[in-house]
Amino acid sequence: MAAPRVIAVNVDNIIAPVTVEMITNALDQAAASNAAAVLVRLNTPGGLMDSSREITSKIVASKVPVIAYVTPSGGRAASAGFFLLESADIAAMAPGTNTGASSPVLLTGEMDAVERKKVENDASAWLRSMVSKRGHNADLAEQTIRDAKAFTEKEALDDKLIDIIAPDEKQLFEDLDGREITRFDGAKQTLHTAGAEIVEYQPSARERIISAVSDPNLGFILLIAGALGVYVEFNAPGLILPGVMGGILFLLGLASITVLPINWIGAALLILGAVLLLLEVKFTSHGVLGIGGTISMVLGALLLINGPPEVRIHLSTALSVTVPFALITVFLVTLAVRARRNKAVMSHGGLLNEFGQARTALAPSGTVFVHGEYWDAISSSPVEPGGEVRVVSIDGLKLRVEPAQKR
Repeated sequence: MAAPRVIAVNVDNIIAPVTVEMITNALDQAAASNAAAVLVRLNTPGGLMDSSREITSKIVASKVPVIAYVTPSGGRAASAGFFLLESADIAAMAPGTNTGASSPVLLTGEMDAVERKKVENDASAWLRSMVSKRGHNADLAEQTIRDAKAFTEKEALDDKLIDIIAPDEKQLFEDLDGREITRFDGAKQTLHTAGAEIVEYQPSARERIISAVSDPNLGFILLIAGALGVYVEFNAPGLILPGVMGGILFLLGLASITVLPINWIGAALLILGAVLLLLEVKFTSHGVLGIGGTISMVLGALLLINGPPEVRIHLSTALSVTVPFALITVFLVTLAVRARRNKAVMSHGGLLNEFGQARTALAPSGTVFVHGEYWDAISSSPVEPGGEVRVVSIDGLKLRVEPAQKR
């Protein structure tokens, strides 16, 4: 008889829209292959409640039993991760893990008492509806929302928030084999998991990329690095590499940031900060514009993502990225401005009385090398190749020169 098959999918990052996509596809794969169960490995700080709602709705409607397992030791299923754990047919934890602390956080700003009550009541009703169906302690589960209570694996088992503690997946499947569970719709089903073959869910290329950059802190770093690379390419056309790499990094940063809810005030502050940094070079502000631009970008980064703390950009990231970006931007813009001014100095008037070298015989016309450039020239007297000349006037794109006196 063939070994039962279990489809395993990892939730080891912030819970975001890409997490919904991965778990949905894993559940579909399990149903299509007639798998014995789906194993959702949890090690997450939490994430977006909207994404968690979508995932839990997929889990409770799954045709295949779902086992949520907080692993490895030292891992956690915190905040929104607790909802995923409680929604599964079997809630399991490895030794040395923890769960809970599910108090909702307002997307922007602080909640007043009435608003907090409404949000907590909504989240509590949602959680109680799942927990009671799974035969867990609904009153204690609600405390993770009301009081941000958290539990070790032993506390969670003793308080009937989870079904089992297992040191590893092999032991987990052996302990669950033959157990009868009650599905969310009330139907009874017996698990057959002993000696199960674990088939890892293989994310698509898109899911891999978005999952890899789903941390908004990494996304912000990629976004700023990409913008800097594109800016370098615009200021020094032909370098190619900064433009190509900058474009790739910028788009990856956008892919990371835009899958999360954006606060447009934060985005506006980022744009304002960049503008102020550019103006710092144009106007004499004694650093006021530069400092203001840096502060604006830091605030913009902190406000950019609407969501709980675990999905926001950290202050340390905002400072460590924005301050160097500000310094590099001001430096590059300064170089660009100076280069443009140097071009003005190197106008026709700037070539007068410059010394150069005849590259061909001037009898009277030929080619001279002046100030790093080749010019057509007419000499007042014959000059041999290699002879030194001095520019006396400019006629359109042709120089008029004379033999230089030996210096």
